[in-house]
Amino acid sequence: MGKRADIPMPPNPAPHIINRLIEIGLTEAAGMGAAPLSWKEIDAWCNRTGIDLPPWEARLIRALSVEYLAMGRKAEDENCPPPWKAPITEREKETELARLRMVLG
Repeated sequence: MGKRADIPMPPNPAPHIINRLIEIGLTEAAGMGAAPLSWKEIDAWCNRTGIDLPPWEARLIRALSVEYLAMGRKAEDENCPPPWKAPITEREKETELARLRMVLG
């Protein structure tokens, strides 16, 4: 089995929020696919765990779920760049095109 590549991740100053998102569930089942976490699901988690999320944290968890699902759908396109990679600059495009021209003539 090959060595796994280390994926550069952005800093996470509040890992407890991501931990809560994962515990609640990144998404929830809906019809024939997935949907972002509903307010009802977040509230049920709060009630069951006894953790009273501040409103800003509940909104952030919901927004993270929405973004997670959107990125998952976007990533189904084979040309979708990984989210941790910086956007390709015009200079990088020009350099790559110059290399192609050298190879293809």
